[in-house]
Amino acid sequence: MTISALLLQDQTNGTAAALGGGVVLIIMLAVAVVFIIGLWKVFTKAGQPGWASIIPFYNAYILIQIAGRPGWWLLMLLIPFVNLVFGLLLAIDIAKAFGQSAAFGVILLFLLGGVGYLVLGFGNYSYVGTTALTPATAT
Repeated sequence: MTISALLLQDQTNGTAAALGGGVVLIIMLAVAVVFIIGLWKVFTKAGQPGWASIIPFYNAYILIQIAGRPGWWLLMLLIPFVNLVFGLLLAIDIAKAFGQSAAFGVILLFLLGGVGYLVLGFGNYSYVGTTALTPATAT
């Protein structure tokens, strides 16, 4: 092979990689927009400002507040591997705050691209608050 053929082949591979990266970027942007829309609706149902869904870290703090957990949980969400446990507990608590089961919370966490938040936000679910999380005491 000549040097010019090698250079042309390298340029073609670079163009294909750039196009592939652009497609991945567009898909990631679409997933982020879907997630923000779902969070916005969930926030407004819970009586929180919808615009908080577009601010990183603050949106996680608002989710923690919706779930009725203390604010220091935000720090736990920043620690690798620990965040998996706290994220699962948070998703379950959010589902329960909307009157749903723990299984719905697992779906909320693992359903790709925030589709679970779209279902929760646009579905026929209402925010019941964190009082549903505390067990009733016998008197």
